[in-house]
Amino acid sequence: MFERFTTAAREVVVRAQHEARELGQSPIGTQHVLLSLLADRDSATSRALRESGVDARSVRAAILRLVGRGPYGAVDPLADRDAEDAAALKAIGIDLEAVRRAIEENFGPGALCLPSDTTPRRKGLFGRFSAGSGHIPFSPRAKKVLELALREAIRLKQNFIAPEHILLGILREGNGLACQILVEANVDLGKLRADATRSLKDQAA
Repeated sequence: MFERFTTAAREVVVRAQHEARELGQSPIGTQHVLLSLLADRDSATSRALRESGVDARSVRAAILRLVGRGPYGAVDPLADRDAEDAAALKAIGIDLEAVRRAIEENFGPGALCLPSDTTPRRKGLFGRFSAGSGHIPFSPRAKKVLELALREAIRLKQNFIAPEHILLGILREGNGLACQILVEANVDLGKLRADATRSLKDQAA
């Protein structure tokens, strides 16, 4: 599948890892993919998102509000889960960041951090992004978004996967933190979907 990704789409995937690392979070979730789509301000996808009322700053703030900041550059067993799960726990009063701080106060800084080479290397499309190879792994939802990007390309009878397909994958998956952030920002998801589809059809014309 990865060979169908355009250069711009590959950059989105790689940048998502950078966004997760900047926030000290693992695994890479749908919210990091959304942040990555906003990084290239000249792209059609980024423009469509900004015109819908979201930008990188507001998305990053929403992620920090919903999930909190993780330990920079560490593989953390409390953070190494779907960021969506962390947000759900926070919604019912369990703050993983507070738990982490309490443990580190008692057992010292980095008490929860594991050496990166304790995580088995993964094979396949996402293997190169596994923590064992020095990269952060993708959450199941983020993997699903990329799979759905391929399905969107097939639906549109296109033999390439562009950033717009990835955005369509986020919208089609519908349950990740990225969609939650868009809904909270009152984004018209139908219009955003139509804008992304129109941009793709223009590229294929």
